[in-house]
Amino acid sequence: MVLFSVLLRCIRLPNPKNCFKRIINHANMCLVPGDRMSRRDKKTASSVESLHKDTIEPRPVAFKTPATAVLLLDSPEEHVLIKACEAIYGFAEEGDLNKISLTEHGALGPLSQLINHTNKMIRRNAIIGLGLMATNGLAKSILQNMDVIPAVIDRLSIEDAVIQEFGTMYLSSLSTVSCCRVQIFDNQGVPILINLLSSSDPDVQKNSLDTIYNLVQDRHICSIVIELQVLPQLLMLLTSTFNAIQHLSLKTLQAIAVCEKSQSAYRQEGVLHELLGILHNKDVIEFHGDALLVLANCMSDIESFRMIQKGGGLSIVMELLLNPKLAESQGASVKTGNMEILAIALKCIASAAQNSYIHPFLHEQNIEKVLVDLLSSAPDTVKAHGCKAFAGLSSFLPSKDLFRDLGGIHVAVRLLRNSKCPVITEYSTMGLANLTSGNQLNTMEVFNAGGHEVLVQSLQESCPSVMANSLAILSRMAGLEAIRSEIVSLEIMPALVEPLKSEDTQILINALLCVCELAFEEGARAELREAEGLEPLVGLLRSTHLEVLRCTCMAISVCAKDEPTALEMFKFGALEILQEIAQSIKRRSKFTEFALISLLKYNVSLKYGLLGYLTTNDVITSGFYDTGKVNFCQKFLTLEELCLEPMNQRRPVIVVNAIEVCDEVQQKDEAQTEPGHDRNRKVMDDISLPLLVKEVKESIEPLNEQQEQYVALARLVAEITGGSIAKDQLDTFPWLQHLDELRCKMRCNLIPIGMISKGFHCHRAILFKYLADVIGLRCTLVRGDYNRSWNEVLLHKGDTCTKENFSQPCCYIVDLMHQPGTFLEADSTAALEYESL
Repeated sequence: MVLFSVLLRCIRLPNPKNCFKRIINHANMCLVPGDRMSRRDKKTASSVESLHKDTIEPRPVAFKTPATAVLLLDSPEEHVLIKACEAIYGFAEEGDLNKISLTEHGALGPLSQLINHTNKMIRRNAIIGLGLMATNGLAKSILQNMDVIPAVIDRLSIEDAVIQEFGTMYLSSLSTVSCCRVQIFDNQGVPILINLLSSSDPDVQKNSLDTIYNLVQDRHICSIVIELQVLPQLLMLLTSTFNAIQHLSLKTLQAIAVCEKSQSAYRQEGVLHELLGILHNKDVIEFHGDALLVLANCMSDIESFRMIQKGGGLSIVMELLLNPKLAESQGASVKTGNMEILAIALKCIASAAQNSYIHPFLHEQNIEKVLVDLLSSAPDTVKAHGCKAFAGLSSFLPSKDLFRDLGGIHVAVRLLRNSKCPVITEYSTMGLANLTSGNQLNTMEVFNAGGHEVLVQSLQESCPSVMANSLAILSRMAGLEAIRSEIVSLEIMPALVEPLKSEDTQILINALLCVCELAFEEGARAELREAEGLEPLVGLLRSTHLEVLRCTCMAISVCAKDEPTALEMFKFGALEILQEIAQSIKRRSKFTEFALISLLKYNVSLKYGLLGYLTTNDVITSGFYDTGKVNFCQKFLTLEELCLEPMNQRRPVIVVNAIEVCDEVQQKDEAQTEPGHDRNRKVMDDISLPLLVKEVKESIEPLNEQQEQYVALARLVAEITGGSIAKDQLDTFPWLQHLDELRCKMRCNLIPIGMISKGFHCHRAILFKYLADVIGLRCTLVRGDYNRSWNEVLLHKGDTCTKENFSQPCCYIVDLMHQPGTFLEADSTAALEYESL
């Protein structure tokens, strides 16, 4: 009657719904109908019962909020735990917001503990709750830091379909995280999951398959999964009555096919045969796209490719490419679009094109024309795979010419100019780089298509592959002298500065090769100087990568063709670094030596000091000085610094006409020192040397015969430096005393060569070389030991009177000491005696 009266009152209220809930809750807490006891009677009865037992009668549990349910997870009462878990997973099933609420109230910790409870129902409900909660992002981020996976894997061995379903759901969600994949693998979860693929419950199958798909993203786990015989299970699932499981099986096979070990397993287990069967079966056209994706990952293997080819797979792919409308009958209307099927077919070709052994088979299918047509008209989704196939096939020699004849180079350049897709840009530049490698006709075709303009712009790309390939193509175009100036006119040199600072080895190598070709142009060298590109170029001499070092030396050698560029590289320490390299057995090479020699061309004094040799092309001019032998890495003082040094006991420095330098230094010194400390530098004015040069030009240069000029010059040099000296009188020849007298007279270590009247081998050889260079006579200057130096000249053997030459020119040493004007054949006994003590 009480309930009936309350019900009547609720009906009269404006919102009776909440009242009904209150009635039901009240009914749940009421006693059984008929027990009409007063409050006093209840209290009396309770007191009586407490005298006989220590427990309370079971009461139905009812709660309204998730917080209450979470609190009850800590209850010691099993029936309370069962109801609380049921309430939680029921609440979680309603959506992500409910899962977030449960997570924020701390449900994950107690649930993860309850999956180990002794009560079967509690374990089951707890795993259901965890499985549902793991599908939420917030809950998953917390669960991955909790050690729950081992316990879940342990429960999967229990023959309970519900536990297996939600346990695998839990693993499926967590397996997307790398650390959780490792934990599943380490706790022997893979064999259990593979066994569950044969479960009669489709949900267990799907969740297990989803977990395995995530696991095989790890290459190491993928190879183990293959060894555990997962392939037969996947083939079995291809016959499932559930499309989702079939698609997921194909997706897993696609992921496994990336593993190197998979190809032989696919052939042995009949996977390729099964996939080809799907493609030939018109009743399962909805799976054709997925089957082609699996084959795409197999076609780069030559043996798998041959099996696919024999099974008709290549023919199907070519049919799709030649007749795009055929895609509609290959599942396009069911699962994918027409263009997507076309893209998948091109992906198969692109995969095969990465293997050079497969190129002839593709060439037989006239695939080049198909690619050019598709790259001209298809959408970007198709062009992306087409460009990859184009890039792979463009390294095949017959395809290089065919692509050019079909207009493929112009198509690729248009793609670079118009497409915004980074994949298309990357593989277009890669394809052009392959086409131009060792092929000048293709290089010229890229230029004719306007590719040089696009490629210079692409140097601003952040993709390393695009930058490296663009630089490679530009270097080949710059190697063609006919179009090099056109490349330089695009202001490419400033654009090369950033690539020269790159940490990518291939970018550095290609940028350096580009500099090597472009720096032959004087304007290009000037642009590189102005763009401050010489500093990073010189810095690359410190690279430990031998190929980078080799290319750097080549670039420096070319840049050293003019003096301003060479002097700029001096400023950044190029000479010092190259001298260090010359001391390293591992790093020095012919390239480093050539770079050093190229730079030394503009510092002949240092070259003679370091190498002890000047070629016929090395011209001694005013300002040359000889400090003696210079060791690598030893600081080489300038003439100005030597002038400022106080007189010492070291070897005197022989200077060729230092008037201008020393006058300048004298002015600086006079400004900084008192008059009483003047070092009397005016004695260094070498007025005799200009007079000697005048005499040579007037008396020797007019001689008709070159040999006569050499003889006359040798005798003149000997005459003004002490005359001829017999071999047995060399020890008594007072040349050292004479130099000491000059040094004391000038109070300086520098001695002008024109002031030396008693000269030894080293002084006479320098003077001969200088005067010979003045009148255009070619000769070398070679430093020997013990103050020996000599000059080498090339003369023809034969009758000089009849002017007949009977052989190639021979190398002779000019005698300036004993019989001035005599020629000693190189390597003869007389020559060796002249060169040594």
